[in-house]
Amino acid sequence: MQPRCWDLNLKVRLIGEALFNMLFWMYFPFMTIHFSSTFGPRFAGFLMTLPSLFSMLGSLVGGALADRIGRRPVMLLGTGIQTVMFALFAMSLSPWIDYFAFLLIGVGGAIYRPAGTAMVADLVPESQRREVFATFATANNVGAVIGPVFGAVFFFRHRPELLWTCTGVLLLYFFAIWILATETLPRSDRRAKRKSFSPARTIREQWSGYGIIFRDKVFLVYLLAGIFSLISIMQLDLYVAVYVTEYIPAQALFPWMEHSPRLTGTEIFGWMVGLNGLLFVLFIIPVTKWFRHSKERNVFILSSLLSGCGTFALMLNHHLWFLFFVTVIFTFGEIIRSPVQQSFISRYAPEHARGQYLGADSLQYAIAKFLAPLTVILSGWMPPPGVFSLILTCSLIGSVLYVKLFRMRGDHGKAVACESSHLDRQTSVINKTADPP
Repeated sequence: MQPRCWDLNLKVRLIGEALFNMLFWMYFPFMTIHFSSTFGPRFAGFLMTLPSLFSMLGSLVGGALADRIGRRPVMLLGTGIQTVMFALFAMSLSPWIDYFAFLLIGVGGAIYRPAGTAMVADLVPESQRREVFATFATANNVGAVIGPVFGAVFFFRHRPELLWTCTGVLLLYFFAIWILATETLPRSDRRAKRKSFSPARTIREQWSGYGIIFRDKVFLVYLLAGIFSLISIMQLDLYVAVYVTEYIPAQALFPWMEHSPRLTGTEIFGWMVGLNGLLFVLFIIPVTKWFRHSKERNVFILSSLLSGCGTFALMLNHHLWFLFFVTVIFTFGEIIRSPVQQSFISRYAPEHARGQYLGADSLQYAIAKFLAPLTVILSGWMPPPGVFSLILTCSLIGSVLYVKLFRMRGDHGKAVACESSHLDRQTSVINKTADPP
C-alpha cells in the first residue's frame, strides 16, 4: 500500500510525526546523561523510572477516550500537552522544571499513541497493516539517523533553540490535525458513546472494561513477554548511554587513516544512536516484507534474543567499530519486532474496543520504561558484566514467555481463530458496561 494511496489522515500523521521525530532524536537520547550529570547516576536512574508510571496512566486514559470520544480529539489533547511542555522546557532555568516538562511530554505522547495507532487500524485493511506500520516506523526514524549526531552538539550547547524548534513544529502539527484530520471512530459508536459521556462515569466504566481485558490470560502473558523483551531493547538510551560515555575511551574514527577525527565517548554514543536510526530507515520496510509470511511466534522470539545478546556483547570489546557491529545486531532485534507487534495487537483487539486494547498494550512499554532505568541505578553497585548479564537474562525470560504465549494460543503464530469467540464474549460485556440502555 503506497503512501500516495493513503487516506488524508494518515498522510498528515506521516508528515507531522516525521518532522517532529527529526528533532526528537536530537534531545531524547541525551536526557539520561543530562539528569545523571545534574542529580548523579543513582538518583537520575530513580527519576527516569517515574515518567513510565505517568505514561502508563496516560496510555490507559488515551486508549479509553479514543473509544469514547474519538481518535482526533485525543490526538489533539496529546499533541497540545507536548507543545506546552516543550515551551516550558525551553524557558526553564531549573533542572527540576526540566524534569517536570520531560515528565509531561511523555504523558502527552502516551495519550496520543493509542488513538494514533487505532486510527491506522480503522483505515487500513488487516492484510496491509504491517507495511503501513513499517512505513510510519521508517518516517519516524529518519531523524534518528542524523539527530543524535547533531544532538551531541546542539543539546548541550544550544538547548533552548532546539526546544523552541520542537515547540514550533508540534504547534504546526496540532493545527494540521485540527484543520485537516477527520474522525475515524465508527459513526454508530461515536453517537452512542458521546451521548452517554460523563467524565466520572467514564472512569468507572473504563476501569471495569480494563478489568475484563486483564483477566484474559493470553493477553497478560503477551504483556509480560513484551515487558522483559523491551527492557533490553530500551537500554540504548539508558545504561548503554552511561556505559559508553564512562567506559569507552576516545578513539580515532578511522584508525587506519593518519589524520582521522577522534571521537569522545559521548560522540561515539551519538554515532551508535545515529546508526540505529539509519538501520531503521534502510531496513524496516525490506525486513517487514522478508518476514511477511513468518510466524509471529518466531519473530517475537528472534527479536528478544537478538536485542539481548547484542546488548550483552557491548562489554566484550571497547573498539568503536566492534560497538557499531553489535549495534547492528541489537537494532535488527528491534526492527523485526515493531511492525509485527503493532499488527498483532490491532488484529487481536475487537473493533469496538480497539483503542482500549491498544491502551492496555502500551502498558508493556510503560512498565518496561519503569523497570529499564533500574540498570542505571544498579550500575552504582554492580560492575558492567553484572548489569549486562541482567539485561541478557531479561531477554531470555521474554523469549521463554513468548514460547508459552503461543502454546497457550495453540496456533504458533497463525490467525487467532480460537480466541475470537472468547474476545466477543469479553467485549460484549465491555459494551454493556460502557453503554447502558
